Amino acid sequence: MRDLNFNHLRYFWAVAHEGSLTRAAERMNLSQSALSVQIQKLEHQMGHTLFERVGRRLELTEAGQIALDYADTVFEAGKELMSTLQGRPVANRQVLRVGALTTLSRNFQLEFLRPLVGRADVELIVRSGTMRDLLAQLEAHTVDVVLANSAAPRDARSSLRNHLLNQQPVSLVGRPRPDGRTFRFPEDLRSVPVLLPSLDSDIRVAFDRVLDLAGIRPMVLAEVDDMAMLRLLAREREGVTLVPPIVVRDELEAGVLVEYCRIPDVTETFYAIVQKRRFPNQLLAALLHPSASAAVERLPPAF
Repeated sequence: MRDLNFNHLRYFWAVAHEGSLTRAAERMNLSQSALSVQIQKLEHQMGHTLFERVGRRLELTEAGQIALDYADTVFEAGKELMSTLQGRPVANRQVLRVGALTTLSRNFQLEFLRPLVGRADVELIVRSGTMRDLLAQLEAHTVDVVLANSAAPRDARSSLRNHLLNQQPVSLVGRPRPDGRTFRFPEDLRSVPVLLPSLDSDIRVAFDRVLDLAGIRPMVLAEVDDMAMLRLLAREREGVTLVPPIVVRDELEAGVLVEYCRIPDVTETFYAIVQKRRFPNQLLAALLHPSASAAVERLPPAF
């Protein structure tokens, strides 16, 4: 195999960042046809198509996204070389792009990413969004993993893979009771108001089923689809709140909130959703399979 032609790589790098053959050609003072030929030569040498045309747009293939990551590293290394020789060294860094469901527990996200947090050689990019938007980004290779509390839908042709990371119990929590009385579940929910996740939440659906079987119609203070907001309301309002304990872990440890009871047969599941790739991000592989990498600490088995 011949050595990589760095001129071809730079042409590819320009087109990938511009997202347009026309703009990249103008930037590099080349004709579009000449630039296109250089890209084709690089694709031929690598043995992979790097771009695919979607309508009028050029989008990176999986191989193209991998090539861009390396090209960014190569040209960033050139900048670092000049900076180092000029007395301004910059550390080289690996990148992991994470998509997280907007409603997902921040504490869970932190626990999953903790082995990489603070590493000088790692840059973490975390984006929030809806399941639909994040899965679209995953399929476009703009994020490496999606963290969610439900599995991605799959069929025989799907390239998505669901990794079950953890199952967390779900509890009713609230501020300490002045009278010290024991909370009776589910009977006390006839008179004690409750803060609940929205009806889109799997744990809400399961909780409603439990109360329906018990013949109890609770007094609902609020329905909130954002776990961070539910956590804040649990600290401020009377009554009880339905949450996985990990969401309010700090408040439970400080005694600001107490766990009244765990809801039987109701759990919150946490998934890492990835796309089957020929070129997986090694940082992600270390998080999903920590025993395979001594460089990354093992993720705790329970939170």
